[in-house]
Amino acid sequence: MTAGLFLSVAALHLLAAISPGPAFVVAVRVAVREGFRPAIGLAFGLGLGAAVWAAAALAGLAAVLAVAPAALTALKLGGALFLIWLAIGMWRHASDPLPPVELDAIPRSIGSALRFGILTQLANPKPAVFFGAVFAGLVPQGTPLFVIAALLVVIILNEALWYILVGRLFSSARARDAYSRLKSGIDRAFGGLLAALAAKLAIG
Repeated sequence: MTAGLFLSVAALHLLAAISPGPAFVVAVRVAVREGFRPAIGLAFGLGLGAAVWAAAALAGLAAVLAVAPAALTALKLGGALFLIWLAIGMWRHASDPLPPVELDAIPRSIGSALRFGILTQLANPKPAVFFGAVFAGLVPQGTPLFVIAALLVVIILNEALWYILVGRLFSSARARDAYSRLKSGIDRAFGGLLAALAAKLAIG
């Protein structure tokens, strides 16, 4: 695998990571509601989740899903249910006051945010299709393990650094104050967006 091909795969993934989706909605909400530290944990969780899908694609999951439509349907429905659960939670607590972010106590531990990020990423099987298509078309058979390992590291860093940037931007005091004033409407909008993404995932 040439250096140019490696960079091409990395660039394609970065573009995919930046494109809006459930992960972006969750990252913005965690950053605004809970602060920057939980957002860091979430960002690395999203990166690890993406790496799991990438490793599964390399192991042939995309080919398995292509010949076993029921498995893909089950993945889609499971992911849709998780997104709906998130959406319902947002709607139910839309009117709750915004909890304060204290310097010596965070609403969610970094470990909890990390797990939440992994679950959020794994709830969306579309990365499996993306990685399956990209790796099948661009990663040659017989690519050395150290190159594959480097690709997985790049995928984690692409996701994590992007969502750390999102977390930094949306955890600022100005963003938090604006969110506090508009919390009910924003939470319901985010909940509706997640529900719409869940429906698209389930029937797509």
